[in-house]
Amino acid sequence: MNDMPIEPAGLFASDEARAVHAGVLALDSHIDIPWPDGPAFAEPSWRRVELPKLKRGGIGAAFFAAYVPQGPRTPTAEGEAFDRACAMLRAIARMGECPGARHATTADEIEQASRDGVVAIVGCVENGYAIGTDLRRLETLRALGARYLTITHNGHNALADSAIARADLHDPPALHGGLSPLGRAAIPVLNRLGMLADVSHLAREAALEVASISRAPVVATHSCVRALCDHPRNIDDETMDALRDTGGVVQITAVSGFLRLRAKETEVTVGDVVDHIDHAVGRIGIAHVGIGSDFDGGGAVVGWRDASESANVTAELLRRGYDRRDVAALWGGNMLRVLRAAEAIAED
Repeated sequence: MNDMPIEPAGLFASDEARAVHAGVLALDSHIDIPWPDGPAFAEPSWRRVELPKLKRGGIGAAFFAAYVPQGPRTPTAEGEAFDRACAMLRAIARMGECPGARHATTADEIEQASRDGVVAIVGCVENGYAIGTDLRRLETLRALGARYLTITHNGHNALADSAIARADLHDPPALHGGLSPLGRAAIPVLNRLGMLADVSHLAREAALEVASISRAPVVATHSCVRALCDHPRNIDDETMDALRDTGGVVQITAVSGFLRLRAKETEVTVGDVVDHIDHAVGRIGIAHVGIGSDFDGGGAVVGWRDASESANVTAELLRRGYDRRDVAALWGGNMLRVLRAAEAIAED
């Protein structure tokens, strides 16, 4: 198969689609940052996401991940992972100091930033490896602005089994059989702090356990649908049902290999992203589905190669019969509802 890009039919966004897109608060629930070095956030660059692209793409709120790669499960390595996560959250907060951006930690602050015409910058942590075996570290991460914790990345950690075991780290296929006792203890702490539990990257058994324990809605911030693409990183229908039953959301991502097995970026389009949205909406209802690109972490498809092209997703949604209210729910309304639910439980 050649590597020439395929251009999806019906794109790109019409003036009508752009008007609809501009009229909703579009929220991208998962974006990576270059670390430790990279171009300035406020300036145009090679990054798929920086402030000028967010503004051109009509993205009003962006969740940036303090990503911690899995390493050895030792106190020293886990301490270094915690330090990295804290440093990254501080860097994400500084991104919100740029003119035209604002660091936000609550749903109300996100909406106020939108009303003020600035982009809300929200922090999160990808990989519970960052806390090692010390649940008190969650309080520090929350104080630094983290609104969710992706419980694992690739590779098992002290909290849970990952969907993808790491042979290079000597992982067995399953280490805990789902959540570990520490992982089960972590979920009420996340609830108390108002941090969402993110089951992207989790083994199926662990994700179902999280849903059974959590008092707050449970999210998958950057995953696709396993019924359409049988990749271990994707969410199967039963797990989607369990997230729906918590009041949570499945945020469909733009990683080509999760949309179509072994596909390259040049072989999938915005239409493939919306195929997965369609399936999730049909299975669990539009109130429980959203969008998280995973830009700068592997996400990109033809028609949605970076944040500046985000209106093309809206164009495809409208082409398939979704209306403005649906677009608003998918692009951010559902995630804001979930954040508020977590905040209310933390206050209780």
